[in-house]
Amino acid sequence: MNAWTSYRLQDFIPFTAEVYFRLLERMGETFWPLHLLTLALGAATLVLALQHRLRLACLLPAPLWAFVAVAFFFQRYAALNWAGGYVGNAFIAQAVLLAMLALTGWGIDKASSRISPPVVMGIAITLFGLIIMPLTAPLSGGSWYQAEVFGIHADPTAVTTLGLVLIMLRGVALWIAAIIPTLWLVVSGLTLQVLDSTGAVVLFAVLAIALVGLVWKSIWGKR
Repeated sequence: MNAWTSYRLQDFIPFTAEVYFRLLERMGETFWPLHLLTLALGAATLVLALQHRLRLACLLPAPLWAFVAVAFFFQRYAALNWAGGYVGNAFIAQAVLLAMLALTGWGIDKASSRISPPVVMGIAITLFGLIIMPLTAPLSGGSWYQAEVFGIHADPTAVTTLGLVLIMLRGVALWIAAIIPTLWLVVSGLTLQVLDSTGAVVLFAVLAIALVGLVWKSIWGKR
């Protein structure tokens, strides 16, 4: 027990900030201009969700989760952190879950066309993941290749999906679909905190808003 208590959070992050952000930049360099397609798919998903075409909206992000699993976690992140493969498997599981929800229609929120407070929170979170997150690095003086983009990088993919599920789903399905994006954002937020990045505060703020939205929608859906 004493051996475990001697560990600090820093001991579980086996890379420096320079190495980690260079990894994110290499993702941008390698897959440009695929960013344009993934952002278009994200925007289309949001439009479909707001048009109440929810099963198709659930399906569109699924291949992007699988892509991030392979291209980011299996092929790159796992070389820095032994846990990368496990996280990649979780991202594959999220892709399968979204596809299953789309095919079965389970948990689809038939009342999502109403603009309720949780839906507004979902829209805000989705737009933040699609628009604001990619602009953070360039506006902070970094290169455009450092921009984290939905469907290419893990953080905006998780953030955007959290917003979308708040719009599209209800009940148990909503909570299940939120588990993996939430857990990854906790892990990523703690990682950025160790690396002294202000991005940690941003991710924890998004998580707090999403949690309020999840609880609120669970209560709202019973009315």
